[in-house]
Amino acid sequence: MTVNETRLVEEFLELVQIDSAPKDERRMADALLAKLKSLGLKAEEDDAGSKIGGNAGNVCAFLDGDPSLPPLLFSAHMDRVSPGYGIKPRVENGIIRSDGTTILAADDVAGVCAILEGIRTVKEQNIPHGRIEVVFTVAEEGGLFGAKNLDTSRLQAEAGFFLDSSGPVGTIIVQAPAQKSIRVKIHGRSAHAGVAPEEGINAIVVAAHAISSMRLGRIDPETTANIGVIRGGTATNIVPDLVELHGEARSRNEASLVAQTNHMVEAINAACEKHGARADIEVIDSYSAYHMKPDDYVVQLAGEAARHIGLEPVQQGTGGGSDANIINGRGIPSVVLGMGYENIHSTAESIPVDQLTKAAQLVAAIITLNKRV
Repeated sequence: MTVNETRLVEEFLELVQIDSAPKDERRMADALLAKLKSLGLKAEEDDAGSKIGGNAGNVCAFLDGDPSLPPLLFSAHMDRVSPGYGIKPRVENGIIRSDGTTILAADDVAGVCAILEGIRTVKEQNIPHGRIEVVFTVAEEGGLFGAKNLDTSRLQAEAGFFLDSSGPVGTIIVQAPAQKSIRVKIHGRSAHAGVAPEEGINAIVVAAHAISSMRLGRIDPETTANIGVIRGGTATNIVPDLVELHGEARSRNEASLVAQTNHMVEAINAACEKHGARADIEVIDSYSAYHMKPDDYVVQLAGEAARHIGLEPVQQGTGGGSDANIINGRGIPSVVLGMGYENIHSTAESIPVDQLTKAAQLVAAIITLNKRV
């Protein structure tokens, strides 16, 4: 399965230099709409941007094909983490990196480029194919907001492939956790810290006691928990009366997720009761888990395509959530595919050229080998 590696790398270098961020994907969306249309796909933008306060929506594109073959979905996200503006990529010894002052944005420009090049290859080589659907989402980082606001009723896909994971090409993410977000406001009582501290209830102290009594980090092989944000206090001479906590729990096991979430809530309530404070606690179901079976068609097709390009597929679970969690929850069986990038979300991020090439070959192979079972 031959792809044009030179063209692929040039497109990757082009797209990482287009500034993009969650809710600021306008420039990237415009570039991808033009590319998809030039490939002969019907491409359009949805209204997700207006729903989330962004300046662009999800880019959706469709290419008709043999109606006897299962429609396929390919997806990647257009946004990136910070620092992601002003990226200056370079290729050294077969590795693509930034100049070290920014991320590279291989997460997820690599996924975008692999999809584009895979489709180009299929069209250039006149390979028969079924209906192909492409969704490039906005605001994946930090909340999966584009996918959550995608109108999936327009999709016909029977199998979805999300090019958005670490691990070498050939990795197939068949399990991913559900996540519950926890947002807390702890209400104490303000007082002058030097004149009458005994009249106050220090909300920071209450929060500290709650957090110190929680089981956090790695809970078990399938479950993690974290308190990631704490805000409170206005001055050193005022007993703080309000603290906000933002945390989460994740698990591939629903019972473990519920137990961990309840434990965190109970720790907060117990600390408040001990100190005479009160708490407003909101638990939000951020996304559901998915667990694909080895004989599911989407898993079988991804594995067959990997072997077709000379790779041994590896099925594994992850502790991270992605757009695939949302789309699985909407009824389209989906997996996430390894892209071979390394050190994502850091200025040391990189991707080997051969992994980028293999990812594009994998997309083309999935399309080529797709069949009705």
